[in-house]
Amino acid sequence: MKVLAINSSARKDGNTALLISTVLEELNKDGIETEMIQLAGKVIEPCKACWACGGRKNCVHKKDLFQEIYEKMVQADGIILGSPVYTANISANMQAFLERASVVADMNRSENLLRHKVGAAVTAARRGGALNTLDAMNHFFMLQDMFIVGSSYWPMAYGRMPGEVQGDQEGLETMRSLGRNMAYLLKALNTAKEHKDTH
Repeated sequence: MKVLAINSSARKDGNTALLISTVLEELNKDGIETEMIQLAGKVIEPCKACWACGGRKNCVHKKDLFQEIYEKMVQADGIILGSPVYTANISANMQAFLERASVVADMNRSENLLRHKVGAAVTAARRGGALNTLDAMNHFFMLQDMFIVGSSYWPMAYGRMPGEVQGDQEGLETMRSLGRNMAYLLKALNTAKEHKDTH
């Protein structure tokens, strides 16, 4: 099994990356393969509403990394979305990415591109806006017939300068719990799928 994490922070290896890595460590302990893609220094263009993705199972525009990342999402068993809080919401890159990903999935609904995958969202906040940010990412999962992982608290941690989230012990434990719960759900779904395939 494989989990793909997408970090939309403008900072590479910043607080959001640290939180995602904490989740990935727990998944790795359970033998689940992981990969993190960081969008720092890259620009994801917004959806052009051309509908050309219909029947093609991916966006047709190639100016950015979208096609490559979306293909990896389709191949993955689980998806982690991570964004810092920007103006009480997700980053512009994450917004653009999710808008395009939603349109591709909607225009190819019969293909069930993301159906029954496991989704988890995490955010790093300086102060407020964390719940809005988590909601925006979780709403994407809810629209795609996916299963959302819960934790012992909202999957957020406080930090402004890079590395500061490491001082939020409750936040880090929430990430570890999220990783353990994601591994549990992935394994349970895999067992159910294997049972279905043999009957």
